[in-house]
Amino acid sequence: MRTLVRELPSQIGETVTVSGWLHKKRLLGGLNFITLRDRSGVVQSLVEAKDELEKLRGMQIGTVLSLTGTLVADERAPGGAELHDVKIEVISPVTNEPPIEIDKPLGHKSENLDTLLDHRVIGLRNLQEQAIFKVQDTITQTLRRYFSEHDFTEIHTPKLLAEATEGGAEVFTMDYFGKTATLAQSPQFYKQMMVGVFERVFEIAPVYRAEPSATTRHMTEYTSIDGEMGFITLNDLKLFLSGLLNAAVDDVWEAHETELKRWNATKPMLTEEIPTLSMEEIHEMYSKATGEKTVGEKDLRPDEERWICEYAKKSLKSEAVFVSEWPASEMKFYHKVNDENSEIADRVDLLFRGVEITTGSMREHNYEKVVEQLKRLAGGREDDPGFQPFLSAMKYGMPAHGGFGMGLERVTQKIIGLNNVKEATLFPRDINRLAP
Repeated sequence: MRTLVRELPSQIGETVTVSGWLHKKRLLGGLNFITLRDRSGVVQSLVEAKDELEKLRGMQIGTVLSLTGTLVADERAPGGAELHDVKIEVISPVTNEPPIEIDKPLGHKSENLDTLLDHRVIGLRNLQEQAIFKVQDTITQTLRRYFSEHDFTEIHTPKLLAEATEGGAEVFTMDYFGKTATLAQSPQFYKQMMVGVFERVFEIAPVYRAEPSATTRHMTEYTSIDGEMGFITLNDLKLFLSGLLNAAVDDVWEAHETELKRWNATKPMLTEEIPTLSMEEIHEMYSKATGEKTVGEKDLRPDEERWICEYAKKSLKSEAVFVSEWPASEMKFYHKVNDENSEIADRVDLLFRGVEITTGSMREHNYEKVVEQLKRLAGGREDDPGFQPFLSAMKYGMPAHGGFGMGLERVTQKIIGLNNVKEATLFPRDINRLAP
């Protein structure tokens, strides 16, 4: 019967069988060690019998094996135990040398990244690479649990749309049985409409942006964490996002501290309620500190985002910060203008370790105002088939509501401390990459 590596500590002195992949071998003549990897970890085996060792002749890393032997305690071995008197069964031999080595850390420098991604299928067998996506899995599970604990309903919305109703040029088009279809940039309208049904909804699913850029923070396909909730204020939304990010960070460190050490990762410093600074405040602080004048600009520069996160870490004890009071002139037509100051929108961006990970905003729920903003800000019409379902939700009763969209890969990148969002993506897609 097969025993998983993680179950071995309780079976010292027993004869066990483990099955997995040949992960590493050290053939030293008198002492010959091989390391086997399964889904739960790695175990070292001492191979002494010549006829058993002969079975490994010509076998490369990745060969699928079953090993049967006596489990002996040894604090020098991975997991504190190793197999002795080993019998080897070769299940799937690999005789071709792998294109990259997986038994040591893989280079993530920018000049090595394309090679790493070209051989992603093999490179992911590296334990350090696996750790990224085990962390990401925990983040996803935590978010789902957090949404559920706050009474959200998970929804699944279409990714094939009749047109780019949100506007903008960052959309992929395709032939759809003689018609033109687009890939969804977000589930924005669907999640707002579902507030009128369930009150609180979320979705974790891919979205598509025809971003004509090849930066460290952009991809053409990524996983979006979308939430929308009714009967709230902007402050309620900030409190929810504060709790969401804290929960993800805490769960990751509780579950994966050992794996995170492989990346020299440090646990992000966060406050229970993430602090808020207005855009105007940040411009003034940054301009005074650096001499670079940004006062009056309608957005934050990338270097400002990095600077304010460093400031918040040192002065506010948080590596995340909300940016508030965004100009109403730059808002989407479905955003809500602040009731007391028509110059600003009820919107916040959440910056985390130097980069924006989500935009959260209140939505305009008054039908007449939504129609007016649609015409004025997006050049749309209320009788346009692409807007009618969305507008009907507003027309037939919607509460004050707000929501956000957050990139899963960006959150993963920043929690671990990676340099490029593509490193936190299994098979990234950008303007230069459609494979593997």
